[in-house]
Amino acid sequence: MASILTPPTPLLLSKPSHPLLFPRILSSPPLGRGSAVGRPRSPLPLTRCSSKGLGAADEEISRATLLWRAAKLPIYSVALVPLTVGSAAAYLQTGLFFGKRYLVLLAASALVITWLNLSNDVYDFDTGADRDKKESVVNIIGRSRTVTQIAAYICLALGFMGIVWAFAEARDTRFLLLITYAIICGYVYQCPPFRLSYQGLGEPLCFAAFGPFATTAFYFSNSSKNLLSGTGLLPLTRTVLSASVLVGLTTTLILFCSHFHQIDGDLAVGKMSPLVRIGTEAGSRIVKFGVTSLYVLLLVFGLSKALPSTCVFLCALTAPMGKLVADFVEQNHNDNIKIFMAKYYCVRLHAIFGAALAFGFFLGRRGITG
Repeated sequence: MASILTPPTPLLLSKPSHPLLFPRILSSPPLGRGSAVGRPRSPLPLTRCSSKGLGAADEEISRATLLWRAAKLPIYSVALVPLTVGSAAAYLQTGLFFGKRYLVLLAASALVITWLNLSNDVYDFDTGADRDKKESVVNIIGRSRTVTQIAAYICLALGFMGIVWAFAEARDTRFLLLITYAIICGYVYQCPPFRLSYQGLGEPLCFAAFGPFATTAFYFSNSSKNLLSGTGLLPLTRTVLSASVLVGLTTTLILFCSHFHQIDGDLAVGKMSPLVRIGTEAGSRIVKFGVTSLYVLLLVFGLSKALPSTCVFLCALTAPMGKLVADFVEQNHNDNIKIFMAKYYCVRLHAIFGAALAFGFFLGRRGITG
């Protein structure tokens, strides 16, 4: 969802090289073994270098990096993957691909994700979670939450216009209903009076929104009642449902891993994320279980013929990335500096797994048609 990502550097391929790049002042001592977050966490730097000490370098970091962090560009993979997988599943079914519709929906999805990003910054600022977060859009533009909120809803309106256009092309009510449900999940996740993410319900909402709702909706967006197009309304198949479960799982891993380095801040403002409740050690076991479940489900869906063998083979090739995610979290779950990168490894897994799934559908169709 919107608060998933805040890139530490313009490049996602390298780990943070020095803790001074991510300074943080602790307002309270690290929580001990008896606390809600489990084992004691590695201490963070207690002092922060002033601009006098870092000089131009600090100035350059603050100016060159803040906008990059605020843009949260990697999060847009959560718009691209469901759309691509859903469209590829429809191509497997019909052999047709509506390029213009795909591009319009890609732009619309990006606008909806921008709404999620901006409104999340607004409401986290209201609760105090982002008041000292430099890369918050509200802080960047001078603590003007009203401007940010207006921009957020403009993005949502424009995005929904693109969705309505696609609905007029597909003429499939199921598409419009499911994509609306996905947007509602995003709203109740972060917006008052609901703010269900503060109750620890962000992960199930994320799974539903980007998995069964969005991925299946984008599959239905390739329907058409125009007889000249050679297709009608698409049937709901176990293939697209299986794919949507896998997409939802990889997306949820991103959100779950984004909480590891935020436990102290979340606890301070009463945001009861799953990791605040269970601690990082138990959280690392859940990540390992989630990654293992991803590939077990892939095998089950393949053996039951819900997914073509091409999907199973290509997605299985991403297993080393899945292992990297699980191992990294297991080894660094208690290190507040290193664990920052966990969500980015999850983004990579999400992206390459989604690409493998979509390409598997394409190859499966080519095999069917000879």
